[in-house]
Amino acid sequence: MKLLQWNIQWCRGMDGRVDPARIARVAGELGDPDVCCFQEVAVNFPALEGSTGEDQPALLARAFRGYSAHFAWGVDVPDGAGGRRRFGNMILSRLPVHRVLRHSLPWPAEDGVPSMPRVAIEAVIEAPWGLVRVATTHLEYYSETMRAAQVERLRQIHAEACAHARSRPSDRYGSGPFAPCPRPASSILTGDFNMRPDDRLVSALLQDYKDAWRVAHPDEPHPPTFCLHGKEHGSAPYCCDFVFVSEDLAPRVAAVRVDLDCQASDHQPVVVEFKP
Repeated sequence: MKLLQWNIQWCRGMDGRVDPARIARVAGELGDPDVCCFQEVAVNFPALEGSTGEDQPALLARAFRGYSAHFAWGVDVPDGAGGRRRFGNMILSRLPVHRVLRHSLPWPAEDGVPSMPRVAIEAVIEAPWGLVRVATTHLEYYSETMRAAQVERLRQIHAEACAHARSRPSDRYGSGPFAPCPRPASSILTGDFNMRPDDRLVSALLQDYKDAWRVAHPDEPHPPTFCLHGKEHGSAPYCCDFVFVSEDLAPRVAAVRVDLDCQASDHQPVVVEFKP
C-alpha cells in the first residue's frame, strides 16, 4: 500500500495558480498512491488567493478516478448568499473504505490569536494485510495552547479506537445505524501538525505512535516539508508534515520519501510505502 500525505494549500501552487487537476496529476507522478491524505481543501472560498470559490472536494473526487472521496471541514460559515464556505481535510482511497468518522478538535479561546476550528477525518481502510484506521488532520498554526489541546484529543481518539477494537459489540441489530462495524487499533495518523520534529507535542504523539520517517531513516534528520520554495512565512525550511503509525505497523514501513522538488503547493508531499 502506498500513502500520500500532503497539505495542498487549497490546490494553489508556488506559481499562484489554483489547479485541482494538477494535484491529481502530480499525485500520479509521485507513484500512484492507493490512499491520499490532503489538508487545506476549500469549498466556496474566493477570498483564498488564486481561488474562484470552486468546490475543490468535488473537483478532486472527479480527478481521482477510481477513488472514493471523504471530506471533513472545521470551518463552516455562510457566504452571505444562501450558501456555505467550508475548509478542511480529505481522504481519497481506491482501497475499500468501511466506517468514516469526523472528529472536531478542541478550539480553546485565546485573546488576540488568529485561529480557526480544526478537525480530523478517520477512515477504516481495507489494506492488503487487513483493516487499518487512516486519519488526517491539520493543527493550529498560531497557538501552541490550541495545538496541545488538539494533540491530547488525537491521543484520546486513538485510545477510544483501541478500546473499540478490544470490545465485543452487540449483534442485536444486523443492519441500520446500530449495526457493528470494525474499528481496528492499527492506525496511520497523517497531517500538517504545524510543529517541528523536536517539539514536545510530537513527543507526546510518539507515546502512541512511531514516526514513519524515523522508522525508515533512523539516522537521518527529517527533510523540510514547508517553506522550501517560498519565504511567505519568513522561516527557514523545516518539517511539520508527518506520517505516524501504530507500533504494530512499524515493521510494515518499507519506504518513506519527501519530494523536495514539487512546487504544486507550499508544502512538500510525503510518500510512505507499506509492505503487504
